[in-house]
Amino acid sequence: MKSKVYKDAVSAVAGQLRSGMTILSGGFGLCGIPNTLIDAIRESGVRNLTIVTNNPGIDGIGIGKLVESRQVSKLIASYIGENSTFAKQYFAGEVELEFNPQGTLAERIRAGGAGIPAFFTATGFGTEVAKGKETREFKGRHYVMEQSIFGDLAIVHAWKGDTEGNLVYRKTARNFNPLMATAAEVTVAEVEHLVHPGDIDPDHIITPGIFVTRIVELSQVDKHIEKLTVRRRA
Repeated sequence: MKSKVYKDAVSAVAGQLRSGMTILSGGFGLCGIPNTLIDAIRESGVRNLTIVTNNPGIDGIGIGKLVESRQVSKLIASYIGENSTFAKQYFAGEVELEFNPQGTLAERIRAGGAGIPAFFTATGFGTEVAKGKETREFKGRHYVMEQSIFGDLAIVHAWKGDTEGNLVYRKTARNFNPLMATAAEVTVAEVEHLVHPGDIDPDHIITPGIFVTRIVELSQVDKHIEKLTVRRRA
C-alpha cells in the first residue's frame, strides 16, 4: 500500500491541482488554517479557483495570499470583513462572492461529506440569501433549500495525525477542518505532529484516515493572531 505521507506541501498537492477547480480550505479566521498547503497552491500558479472557506482571513495571510495573487475567481464564505484586498476586488467586479450564514455554510459542507444533495433551513428566508432559491413551508414555517458543497480538493490543518491519516484537532481549529476533510474528492492534511498508527487513542480521533488521501508533517508552524486585544497595564 502506497504511503500517504509526503515530504513537503508541494509534493503533497502535486498532480491534484488544476485551474478552475473548487478547493475547500479549513480553519476559522487565522486559527487552524492550512498555511503551508496554501503556499504550495500559490506556488503552483493555478488560477480561476473557487475557494470554500469560512472567511478569507486577512491581507497576505492564508487564503489572503491567493487573493493577492489573483488566483481566486469565486469565494464561498460567511464573512470577508478583515480582507481589504478581497473587498477591493469584489467591488471592482473582479471576483465573485457567494455569502452564506455561517451555520448554513457548515451544514452545506457537512451534507456534502454525507452524500446529501440538499436540505431545507429556516435561516435566510425572506432575505437576499434566499433570492433565486426554492422555498417551502413545513408546519407553518418557511424554509430555504440549500445545496450541499462537495469540492475537488480539501486542505486541512490538524494538530496531530498518524501515517494512516487519522487526525486530531485542537480547540478552535476543530470548527471547519473536520467538516471539510470529508467533503472533497481528495483531502490533503498538514499536521504539526506526525506519529505512528496506534499512538493516537481511538477515542481522540476526529477525522478517520479513510477521508485523508495525503498528509505532510510541518517543520515549523506560524500561528497568527487576527486581532490582538490586550489589557492595558495599570
